[in-house]
Amino acid sequence: MSNPVYGKQMKTSSKATANSASTLLWSLSIGLILFLLWSAFQVALFNGQLLQFEAPIYWAVAITTLLFILWVVIYFKQMRLETQQDWLKVAVILLPLTYVLSLINAASEYLANNMILIQCIYAMIFVMTMYLLQNNKINHIIQSSLIGIAYVIVGFGMLNWLGAFNFAGKLVGWFSAGVINGVYNQAIWNDSNGARLASVFQYPNTYAAFLMAFLFISIFSMIRSRRVYTQLLHGFMLVPIILSLLLTLSRTGLVMLPIVFVILLLLLKPAKQILWFIYCAVSAIGTLLVLNPINTAGLELQKQFTGSLAAKSWAILIGASLVVALLSWSIQRFIAPKLEVKLQSWSARKASSVWIPLGSVVLTVVVAVLLLGTGVRNILPDSISTRLENINFQQHSVLERITFYKDATKLFADYPIIGAGGGAWTALYEKYQNNPYVSAQAHNFFMQYLVEVGLIGFLVFMAFILYVFYQYICSYVRRNEEENESHFVYFILSMSFLVLSILDFNMSYVFIGMLVFLGIGGMAAAIEPIPTRRLKMGETTARGFYNTVAGIAAIVLLIVSIRFLQANHYAIEGRELARSSQDFQQIKAPLDKDLSIRSTHSDSLMLLASLYQQGYTQTKDEQFYTAAVQLLQRGLEAEPYNKGIVKQLIGIYEVKGDNDQAYSLQKEYASNYIWDMEWYEQLISRSFDLGYQALGQGDNTKKESYFNSGLAAYQHVVDGVEHLKTLPKGQMQGQPFEVTPTMILNAGKMKYMSNDPSGASAILKTGIANDLTDATNREIARWYLASLQKEGQQDQSVYDKLIAVSPSEAEEIRKIAELNF
Repeated sequence: MSNPVYGKQMKTSSKATANSASTLLWSLSIGLILFLLWSAFQVALFNGQLLQFEAPIYWAVAITTLLFILWVVIYFKQMRLETQQDWLKVAVILLPLTYVLSLINAASEYLANNMILIQCIYAMIFVMTMYLLQNNKINHIIQSSLIGIAYVIVGFGMLNWLGAFNFAGKLVGWFSAGVINGVYNQAIWNDSNGARLASVFQYPNTYAAFLMAFLFISIFSMIRSRRVYTQLLHGFMLVPIILSLLLTLSRTGLVMLPIVFVILLLLLKPAKQILWFIYCAVSAIGTLLVLNPINTAGLELQKQFTGSLAAKSWAILIGASLVVALLSWSIQRFIAPKLEVKLQSWSARKASSVWIPLGSVVLTVVVAVLLLGTGVRNILPDSISTRLENINFQQHSVLERITFYKDATKLFADYPIIGAGGGAWTALYEKYQNNPYVSAQAHNFFMQYLVEVGLIGFLVFMAFILYVFYQYICSYVRRNEEENESHFVYFILSMSFLVLSILDFNMSYVFIGMLVFLGIGGMAAAIEPIPTRRLKMGETTARGFYNTVAGIAAIVLLIVSIRFLQANHYAIEGRELARSSQDFQQIKAPLDKDLSIRSTHSDSLMLLASLYQQGYTQTKDEQFYTAAVQLLQRGLEAEPYNKGIVKQLIGIYEVKGDNDQAYSLQKEYASNYIWDMEWYEQLISRSFDLGYQALGQGDNTKKESYFNSGLAAYQHVVDGVEHLKTLPKGQMQGQPFEVTPTMILNAGKMKYMSNDPSGASAILKTGIANDLTDATNREIARWYLASLQKEGQQDQSVYDKLIAVSPSEAEEIRKIAELNF
């Protein structure tokens, strides 16, 4: 009697478990989709290495970890390490581990820790999607959701372009960190080229990369789909996507688009290749027909919104999109099937997929010549036409990028094995830069990755992604077309962003990085699971090993992300209180809490040190001074290249009157900021002041030491100015860097007081100016004439001008000339 009961109970239990697992699986999938949508509107989780960008990234770590824990629960019993595919979830752990290894040489502990967390996000996204996307239903839902999110972002961008800033801000303001004062910040990017569409990214080039990837995904999805409404939807979005791409004014995007296009064509059958060309041509023509009116209307609406003009613009855009959608559907309905049949025999031949891509290269060259070398580009708006006209290898952006890459190579040479940690470029680029540009990004993901993790980490990363791409393509070649299409979207996604990241910092947006690793996970899901011969582990052992590692990592990440979120909250609270409150203890309390979690967080550390400095200035209490110095010195140990900390420490030494310490610090760190004109001007001034003081004390050894240091700094500036003259014609130097009158005056004085009047006159002569009413210019002329008089020479023209301005200068010149040192 009992057996049937037990049997019935077990059956019911099994069914309940299956239903539970199904519910959890859908929960994980929906959670991942909502997370991606949320991430897009947090400025795409830009890793801007500033306080205001931290919180969304820490939230992303926490959310990804919770999703990963759910994944572990779902797939606990299915955990195996038997095939090459299985071992990829172990291999991906090496990516964050190489960043952990690079902590040994980290140029910035703070930035390096953040990059470890970001790499953990990528690793978890990869593992989850590699498993999820093996399920056909889940795969379909996630693909559709990704495309849906992309279309929402495109629509959001067009809302902003056509002046609906407030409406767009209200739509996402309740959950987006990018909305400031009711408007999404920098959805329209304004620079010297005019207004540029940036949508959620706040950077047009990355938005262009995003649009390009989803342009190709939309075309592929339209061809693949069998449902009329889906074909119409994808066809409808082609015009807004291409229009948005042109409105970004991104030359990088336009240059790289044909390259990605040709790569993708190589994996398609000839009939599909021809359809891609047809849909690109139809949508491009449709876009060009509306480009001028939409561009002009957008520029007007951004200045002054008028409902009638906005409605007219939307009507034009929707009308063109509908026409292209209907044309695309008609082609797909009536022409595509015939094309497939007609080219079936050709498709069966070897290398049949190569000829059309080769032809497309020729076509690309022809189009480029027409757009760049003829008046054809005049059909485009002036802003776009001008950008196209400026595409050449001698323009500033190209030359500057080449400089970035050369400087990154110099940085890598000093940290070749394990790199300089996450954020290495941001922390170190001023030390290695060829000229005084300002760029916290290397504008090349691969070069930036190389300097962060060195050769070891870079080889691990490249081996990982190349292995997945290679195995995916091998599986792609062996399978039939229907099986290949199921995961090809992920190849497009990853390939597009990685290729485009050769020339820009798209991967500095964590949202883009997540899409790339989601794509790599999708490709891994399509790899044929080939059993490994040597690397095998029993099912129970594998399950225990991986789940233990994953569980511990998840718990640590969850704790760290929550603690860092708390710390970020305290840091922001302290900064806001510093603006509104005069209560020392009230401001200090949240800063102490932040530093109790992140002991060397530079923002809170510097703010707290400034409070102590103010306390010392007002009370002269040594405890305030000591506390400030100790804080800043502790910060320098973890952030040795943080200019703000060094300058603040120099400042507090000055307040104390400890000029020797201030000078020593300024001299020690000068080599880290080789193009900071203000830094070198101050170093030269300090060298003169302390040298002159030593001279008055009769300490010639110290005098010579200070003067030699100051003159070396002066020569550094002179050499730098000469070097800048060698820059290519089209490349701008960046920040100002020149020999200032103050530098010339102090350097000339040091030469004179070193008993080198000839050297002094040579330096001072370079600073002679027409306006001798200026005190510094007059002093330069005075010391110049005194140096000449010391040598028995005269410059009558300068002398007459100086005496005309101030007759008393004659006596001053005589006094200086009579000085002996």
